[in-house]
Amino acid sequence: MTSDADTDYIIETRGLTKEFSGFISVNNLDLRVRSGTIHALIGPNGAGKTTIFNLITKFLAPTSGQIFYGGIDVTGFSPSLLAQRGMVRSFQISAVFPSLSVRDNVRIALQRSTGLTYRFWQSEVRLYGLHDRVQELLASVGLQDFADVIAGDLSYGRKRALEIATTIALEPRLLLLDEPTAGLGQEDIDTIVRLIKNFAVNRSVLMVEHNLSVVEDLSDAITVLSRGKILAEGTYQTVSKNREVMEAYLGTGDDDPP
Repeated sequence: MTSDADTDYIIETRGLTKEFSGFISVNNLDLRVRSGTIHALIGPNGAGKTTIFNLITKFLAPTSGQIFYGGIDVTGFSPSLLAQRGMVRSFQISAVFPSLSVRDNVRIALQRSTGLTYRFWQSEVRLYGLHDRVQELLASVGLQDFADVIAGDLSYGRKRALEIATTIALEPRLLLLDEPTAGLGQEDIDTIVRLIKNFAVNRSVLMVEHNLSVVEDLSDAITVLSRGKILAEGTYQTVSKNREVMEAYLGTGDDDPP
């Protein structure tokens, strides 16, 4: 399946629209996310940020419009097919297996990325080939001393770090992060920012984030949304000086409708 979409962009939407019972959450959106960059979506409550994430990752079907991923029209793709092609999403709530150890959480992700099926009864000998990579990933997120801890017993910040480790294990081409620093203290925020920066080398990241200092620190480009439309785009320095943006509420409070 080919198209004339610009392959310099990992994500491109054309006329993307989503309507809920007469309410237009995303309105004729033309969004471009350049490959190899960290791109932030920001905007006030109800701007359409999470709805756009749900459309791009195919958790919602658009009312109209097209979605291109790496130049390919993926509007009709399923979420699982997009995941197979390297699009991985994290959610606002940390998604780990709470009853498994930190080590086993990472093992599951590694086996998924290598095409193996995870079997809880598989012997340690057969899984040992993943040991070095598991240790490497845990060290990269500061969890090397927590390998045997049950994931549900971790602090919230460490759960988020574990989620990033499992995400990296999947070796995604594009990572969508929904509020990666929500609910974290400053020390944990600094850790997550560092992890995202390290992960994003030669990869693409699209994120929704309310903490503007994080947005300023991480983002190569920013799209400011208001009522499902693009209000402004550019670098942080550019959009932060835009009068319309200054008048809009720049990203605190609850997010969009479903």
